[in-house]
Amino acid sequence: MAGLDPKNWDELRTLGHRMLDDMLDSIQSVADGPVWQPMPQTVRQGFAQQPLPKTAQALPALYEQFTKNVQPYAVGNRHPRFMGWVHGGGTAQGMLAEMLAAGLNANLGGRDHAPVEVERMVIRWTATMLGFPETASGVLVTGSSLANFIAVLTASRAVPEGIAMREAGIQGRKLVGYAAESAHGCVARAFDMAGLGMQALRRVPVDAAFKLDMAALQRMVAQDRTAGFEPFLVVGTAGTVDTGAIDPLADLAAFAREQGLWFHVDGAFGALACLSPAHAPALAGIEQANSIALDFHKWAQTPYDAGCVLVREEGRQAVAFAQSLAYLSREERGVAASAPWFCDLGPDLSRGFRALKVWFTLAGFGTEGLGNVVAQCCDVARYLAERVKATPSLELLAPVTLNVVCFRVKEGAADLDTLNAELVKDLQESGIAVPSTTIVQGKLAIRAAIVNHRTTQQDIDIMLHAVLELTQKRTGAKVPHAQGQPLPV
Repeated sequence: MAGLDPKNWDELRTLGHRMLDDMLDSIQSVADGPVWQPMPQTVRQGFAQQPLPKTAQALPALYEQFTKNVQPYAVGNRHPRFMGWVHGGGTAQGMLAEMLAAGLNANLGGRDHAPVEVERMVIRWTATMLGFPETASGVLVTGSSLANFIAVLTASRAVPEGIAMREAGIQGRKLVGYAAESAHGCVARAFDMAGLGMQALRRVPVDAAFKLDMAALQRMVAQDRTAGFEPFLVVGTAGTVDTGAIDPLADLAAFAREQGLWFHVDGAFGALACLSPAHAPALAGIEQANSIALDFHKWAQTPYDAGCVLVREEGRQAVAFAQSLAYLSREERGVAASAPWFCDLGPDLSRGFRALKVWFTLAGFGTEGLGNVVAQCCDVARYLAERVKATPSLELLAPVTLNVVCFRVKEGAADLDTLNAELVKDLQESGIAVPSTTIVQGKLAIRAAIVNHRTTQQDIDIMLHAVLELTQKRTGAKVPHAQGQPLPV
């Protein structure tokens, strides 16, 4: 018999408990180690040169390879001083949910089983959080890249005679959409994937606060209509990738209604600011959107991956994605019941049980608990901004709207862009902290995105001290800290 179940369940159970305890210990003590460390070339070559196994390898040996060659060289986003990109820190609770979901091995493309009802519940909860009607449709996906694609394609099928494009393609129609210059690159990629072309996404200038300029948008839409183009979509961002700015969502909603445009919000991380009473007002207007993209694996701290797209009007997603196929026929009873199926709401038929970890997160911590995480991250970001402004050798490059802080060392080298870029790499390789870089107003910035529920003001102090110390080592100059005193050599 060629079955794959273990020959000795007791041995597997013992190893499984060890794996579980080891990983829980790793999460509990994550702040004690380096944020990130470079992978030795021998480890990299070991993966590159390892041949495809023909015979079975023992699970204990595979686990040893994991603990030796994989776990120490993860990207580091569990650590409280990982600030480079908007990655959530994860939770032990979410890890356990992933284990349960893997054990169940459910496919949520459709059919009549409890995991489908869990995802429907999660979608309904998400709609409630964001002010959408409970009848809104939605689906959990890998992340906001796919969520934005689903929204763009759904919007394009909502135009007059848009349904015909499913069979015939766009047939020369000059559909165009609009998003700020600061919008995430996945929005342009969504236009590409939808067959519209990236040039069909008009990039709108931003104002001094890095928000979409409404006057510029109005001019661009009018010019496109005059030129024979067909505007159909405007995208607002709730938390831009570079600075965390929030576009004027209420103004965009009103303009979209006036112009007959679909209003989509890319809220990859910023949408969940709705959970914090102190920060929810900044999202005013998001509840008027036709669709929203967001990620639970960012501020909700759900393990990767868990994105979501919501569409206000029930049925719009199915118009864009559903197919009538004999082998996917729906029945009134039996396993093939429980229509509509999630495969009708997006491109995926094979879909894992992402909803379980989202359920365990939303229910296990509650919206109050998650809202406190959002508020804490924003408070820590403001603390970082104040420390930067109080430090003579540093400068703040953008207003802090939510949790993203862009700053840089402003002295010590003729080429400050190169200095700051090298400092970021020095900091990453030191294992002390992991920020990233971006460009703000033509200057290379050190970018810190505070997303991890474990990050505290002490982590900010440690990171800034390291920035100044590494600057002193690289430039040879005395670098004053916030109190105006130089760091010790």
